[in-house]
Amino acid sequence: MAEAHQAVAFQFTVTPDGVDFRLSREALKHVYLSGINSWKKRLIRIKNGILRGVYPGSPTSWLVVVMATMGSSFCNVDVSLGLVGCIQRCLPQGCGPYQTPQTRALLSMAIFSTGVWVTGIFFFRQTLKLLLSYHGWMFEMHGKTSNLTRIWAYLESVRPLLDDEEYYRMEVLAKEFQNKTAPRLQKYLVLKSWWASNYVSDWWEEYIYLRGRSPLVVNSNYYVMDLVLIKNTDVQAARLGNTIHAMIMYRRKLDREEIKPVMALGIVPMCSYQMERMFNTTRVPGKETDVLQHLSDSRHVAVYHKGRFFKLWLYEGSRLLKPQDLEMQFQRILDDPSPPQPGEEKLAALTAGGRVEWAQARQAFFSSGKNKAALEAIERAAFFVALDEESYHYDPEDEASLSLYGKALLHGNCYNRWFDKSFTLISFKNGQLGLNAEHAWADAPIMGHLWEFVLGTDSFHLGYTETGHCLGKPNPALPPPMRLQWDIPKQCQAVIESSYQVAKALADDVELYCFQFLPFGKGLIKKCRTSPDAFVQIALQLAHFRDRGKFCLTYEASMTRMFREGRTETVRSCTSESTAFVQAMVERSHAKADLRDLFQKAAKKHQNMYRLAMTGAGIDRHLFCLYLVSKYLGVSSPFLAEVLSEPWRLSTSQIPQSQIRMFDPEQHPNHLGAGGGFGPVADDGYGVSYMIAGENTIFFHVSSKFSSSETNAQRFGNHIRQALLDLADLFQVPKTDS
Repeated sequence: MAEAHQAVAFQFTVTPDGVDFRLSREALKHVYLSGINSWKKRLIRIKNGILRGVYPGSPTSWLVVVMATMGSSFCNVDVSLGLVGCIQRCLPQGCGPYQTPQTRALLSMAIFSTGVWVTGIFFFRQTLKLLLSYHGWMFEMHGKTSNLTRIWAYLESVRPLLDDEEYYRMEVLAKEFQNKTAPRLQKYLVLKSWWASNYVSDWWEEYIYLRGRSPLVVNSNYYVMDLVLIKNTDVQAARLGNTIHAMIMYRRKLDREEIKPVMALGIVPMCSYQMERMFNTTRVPGKETDVLQHLSDSRHVAVYHKGRFFKLWLYEGSRLLKPQDLEMQFQRILDDPSPPQPGEEKLAALTAGGRVEWAQARQAFFSSGKNKAALEAIERAAFFVALDEESYHYDPEDEASLSLYGKALLHGNCYNRWFDKSFTLISFKNGQLGLNAEHAWADAPIMGHLWEFVLGTDSFHLGYTETGHCLGKPNPALPPPMRLQWDIPKQCQAVIESSYQVAKALADDVELYCFQFLPFGKGLIKKCRTSPDAFVQIALQLAHFRDRGKFCLTYEASMTRMFREGRTETVRSCTSESTAFVQAMVERSHAKADLRDLFQKAAKKHQNMYRLAMTGAGIDRHLFCLYLVSKYLGVSSPFLAEVLSEPWRLSTSQIPQSQIRMFDPEQHPNHLGAGGGFGPVADDGYGVSYMIAGENTIFFHVSSKFSSSETNAQRFGNHIRQALLDLADLFQVPKTDS
């Protein structure tokens, strides 16, 4: 096998005359080039570390300060006020580099200049810290939120959901918590905030994600769609060649710290910490808790096709394979006729089933031998690639096509995705792509940033031939991708089948309804003098009331990345203001002017809550951390127990777009992704994600469970449509036909 010979740099045999060494020059060349590439990366990181260490200063600014000090000295102006002379007198006497007065004077001025430069950096940093800590620019009036304010903000958020008796009971619990338990718990959180870079994020990652024992599929992982209105090529291998080349280009920029931070409202940079674990990361199962395994580098991807696993190298020596080389390698996999080994076809179902079962199977069957080596090849890969035999795409004339596409991305057939990897790149037979991403390591906007770069690079920088292939000629001398070898016993195959049945039951129970709302987008919403997000959230409240006849606790995710290592906060979208508006709309007895006034009050309330969440003044993450401290201390809190047990029957999220401006959307209006989605959080609830895709359209992804008699994703989607149209009519916004 060619790949086996490439894997060793030398061979030897023992003969009567001694030991005969046979060196492989080609293999040694690859080892040498790989080492050179590794040292280049280390040097780049060292350089970036130095530049980070002196930010906002720079070597150039240091040189300017030194030259200014020396220039003033030659002009007989002592800007140091005598400090240079003091430094000169303190320098050691005698022979050596300090023996001449001129050298001692220059060295003294350099030391003084360095001190001035370092002092300036310190003051600049403190000034920047104060500026970035100030969030008042998001509000007309802004103040700090106390614990008392948070507790009463919680009570305000549940008031429209409770009757008078239930509300009074919660009020009593809240007062008791505020006066007796909260001050003690808060002291521990303050202590943690002094010690940790973020007092929420590590606990959020561990207890919300890694300690969860339920399957990742549907419950945790989410999906991202491709461009849906245009198609660059129908050739599956060619699309993968360009896409994976673009992904590794992005990783290279990430390693070299060349990616600019995303700016909140174009003003304040947001923390990029979550990007660090985008590649070379996998979630390793444990019996009590999982762990995230992240490597500094990986030179291959793991590939699944027709029940077989492959290892595909991304580099030849230190050189990243070009798109045409990657196309050739993927075509070799697609053309490979070899059958799956026993137990191999459904192996990935282990990552889709229960976490405890997967941890036990991993320890029992994958801790030694060829199974361990093959599993390591997958877990140590840059990411996972799934080559599907089916074709999916969005056909505007066939509404169901988008939902089927979404279902394929969300769970596939439950064994053709490696749900533990940071993300799986999914390739369909017709060249359409998508992502399935694990949630513990980062939130959806991080994957969206990568995906925007990849789709923009694929469309506007790499390109294809007229026949749909990658540009350029491949190198046929490259060794083919390597089949991973397994020895899976019958006992393990039984565990695999059991995990598959668990995952299949989950997948079959998910109803997903995806649709494109065409009458209008954010362009016409802005004419209502409100934010597009508030407009959609109020429409969701109206739609849900029409669908279920009642209000429910509503979750909207907000980013907190203006803080170091920040992740998300909850915006509780069901407010007294929004419920008052919805009830007035349903009663149909109010004048339009009164309805518009109620709508504006609800919209302003929502916008203010969103800003509070973004600036660290939300409710839920703080209460979550107080709850954990109470558990650590063994303190019982009926108030916190009730707060943390409330079900989110309407879980919503807006998908960001245009984080990277790689092209002008006005010149290329059809270069639109459809966003992505996730499964319902509650068994009797809905999951809704939406992307306000430009000026004229909105994509929605609505999920529910068939097993619930109270929910129906398509019915709710139709209510959302009608609610949006009713809000537009309320403001007399002209619309096109839906």
